Amino acid sequence: MATALLPAAAIITFATMMPGMERPAGAQNEDTYRELENFLSVFERVRANYVEEVSDADLIRGAIEGMLSSLDPHSSYLTEADFATMRLSTDGNYGGLGLTVTNRDGAVFVISPTEDTPADRAGLKAGDYITHIDDELLFGLSLDESVSKMRGEPGTDIKLTIIRPGRDEPFDVTLKREIIDLKPVKWEVDGDVGIININQFSAPTAEGVEAAIRGIDLAMGGDGPVGYVIDLRANPGGLLNQAVEVSDIFLERGEIVSERGRDSEDIERFYATSGDLTRGKPVIVLIDAGSASASEIVAGALQDHRRAVVMGETSFGKGSVQTIIQTGESSALRLTTARYYTPSGRSVQAGGIEPDIIVPQLSDPDRLDRPRLREADLRRHLVAQAGVEDAVLEDDSSPDPRFSATAEELEAEGVEDFQLHYAVETLTRVGKQPQRIAKAS
Repeated sequence: MATALLPAAAIITFATMMPGMERPAGAQNEDTYRELENFLSVFERVRANYVEEVSDADLIRGAIEGMLSSLDPHSSYLTEADFATMRLSTDGNYGGLGLTVTNRDGAVFVISPTEDTPADRAGLKAGDYITHIDDELLFGLSLDESVSKMRGEPGTDIKLTIIRPGRDEPFDVTLKREIIDLKPVKWEVDGDVGIININQFSAPTAEGVEAAIRGIDLAMGGDGPVGYVIDLRANPGGLLNQAVEVSDIFLERGEIVSERGRDSEDIERFYATSGDLTRGKPVIVLIDAGSASASEIVAGALQDHRRAVVMGETSFGKGSVQTIIQTGESSALRLTTARYYTPSGRSVQAGGIEPDIIVPQLSDPDRLDRPRLREADLRRHLVAQAGVEDAVLEDDSSPDPRFSATAEELEAEGVEDFQLHYAVETLTRVGKQPQRIAKAS
């Protein structure tokens, strides 16, 4: 059933009678009603005098979007099209380019391209800025509007104008849209080590990790691998329940993550169940600045329980919970309602997960100088908790003296991915002595 729009006078009456909004008693409530009256005055002025006629629906939707955008980078108003786009991304099958992006300085900033997608094959990199799509300037568009322009009919071409730090001039890249049928989990064996690459946390991720462990064990035979590398780099996150289930695969007991809302008693905790599918074998988790949200839940849980050594770079720091609230037949509200905390009580928000061992990506020399966007760089980002100043992220781009090899030397040795290579070599050295890696954490 369609909802009729109320005239301004009726809105005032309606506002004073809304459930939960009792008649004001005090200066703060009087200020609130004064601001509501000011909003309605502006609404009427724009409605009556703007140079072009604008529908009431557009004005009210714009006001809602403005209110939510003033809160934090992740709260937003979802129209029917936005809601459908979000569901497609979560389900892991849509037509597009395979990019994880955010808004920064009026342009679209690339957090990471997804492996084996048009964006990845075209050479787009984390830290790139997309300023135009098909020669149309993106400045001023919302992130959802920009993303919707990237998506389209599979097989159609799209031209992106890229600004890459370190290059003097912008350049164009033409890509062909594809069905992005993301396989959330891939696995392989390197010597005596099993490698599980988790690209996102969509509906089948935990099931895919279990299948990967069984596949690695079957491929290697005997006692299986000496350990596992869980690669969460460039993983933007996804579903909370999948992060909990993936963590549970490697844990025997204990808390995995907690959600804490505005009220001190508003806490929800998630726990592991008995049964470690890897039988306690050593685990290394790889993260970088593109590891966000659900990835950080898994890395933080395994790190706090001393179940894994975390290697790589400090993660993105997206530690807030968004709740989808249906507000109409074809619209919804995506509202930040809580923060994530690791089992030891650390807030992921803004600070991210710091690796136990910082390992730079030496096989990609441009990466050392390329800007890394993290949650703390976003405007209006939440701090770790109320009353706490923003976390100051240490610069993790300066390599440890142990990591002195050049990209050319690594290429000559056949090393294409130094971070993964270092993790595999570490597990290989550990061999079948799990206690040695436990002490390293």
